[in-house]
Amino acid sequence: MKIAIMGSGGVGGYFGALLHRAGQQVWFIARGEHLRAMQAAGLRVTSVLGDFTIRVNATDNPIEVGAADLVIFGVKSYDTEAAATLMKPMVGPTTAILCVQNGVDNEEKLAAVYGERAVLPGVVHIFSVVSTPGVITQTGGPRKITFGESDGSITPRVERIFEVFGKADINYRVSTRILADLWEKFLLICALGGMTALTRAPIGEIRSCPESWAMLRVVMEEVAAVARAKGIAIPADAVEQAMRFTAGMSPDARASLYHDLAAGKRLELDALSGAVVRFGKAVGVATPMNRAIYAALKPHDLRARGELPVQQCLAGDQ
Repeated sequence: MKIAIMGSGGVGGYFGALLHRAGQQVWFIARGEHLRAMQAAGLRVTSVLGDFTIRVNATDNPIEVGAADLVIFGVKSYDTEAAATLMKPMVGPTTAILCVQNGVDNEEKLAAVYGERAVLPGVVHIFSVVSTPGVITQTGGPRKITFGESDGSITPRVERIFEVFGKADINYRVSTRILADLWEKFLLICALGGMTALTRAPIGEIRSCPESWAMLRVVMEEVAAVARAKGIAIPADAVEQAMRFTAGMSPDARASLYHDLAAGKRLELDALSGAVVRFGKAVGVATPMNRAIYAALKPHDLRARGELPVQQCLAGDQ
């Protein structure tokens, strides 16, 4: 199968490397130092299951790739529209676009360009980052991709993809309720990302502080309430399941939102707590905790974008 990895970061780079190692024809789309390192020395994966290095096809120009059978779409959510336009040379009439991003509305943005039939919603559970250019470091998580058709059907393309994933030793699950799966992960990452970024603390310290641990739970409860108001059939115990998962995480775990904040990078804020606030307003559900996280972190995102105005010293401040 010809596979294009649109966004070769911690998620796309890791799963793309497994697929390449299993003999699939994989192209990695990247940019900057990460791209140059892959082109020069290959892609190195360090993982809890073992380390390996592969020589890869890597480019920043989708025209070099041409139409693929499968595009694994894993760019940061704020790059969705731009990346969707850029990758047009890789999308043919039968190309499946597997979306593995954070958030719950990226699929709609892709469908606006390529049609709903082309898009497969997906959910990834993994802790994996680009630790240095050309190196993917996977530190934990189930390493699992859950995906499926939006209408719950099992189609020939889904069957072909899970056959390929199985041969690559990828932990996967085909879902007949993928929209509910998306929202179940969404309530987890909104809480974990929002709280580790807001407090600048790992999950172990948040668990040890009753007030912070209680706030994390309320963040989840708000997301669950919004999901149900939108008609998403998440389980009645979705929050309890997410809390149990979070309680079992490594004490030093932090979400990608925290890592981007610490590195001074743009934040996926509008796709996480910002989206909860927008959806909540649309369906009449109050989301004060998510609104607080969004308001507190927004200046950092604006600074990373270069959109904060230059502050002038006021008389008496010098």
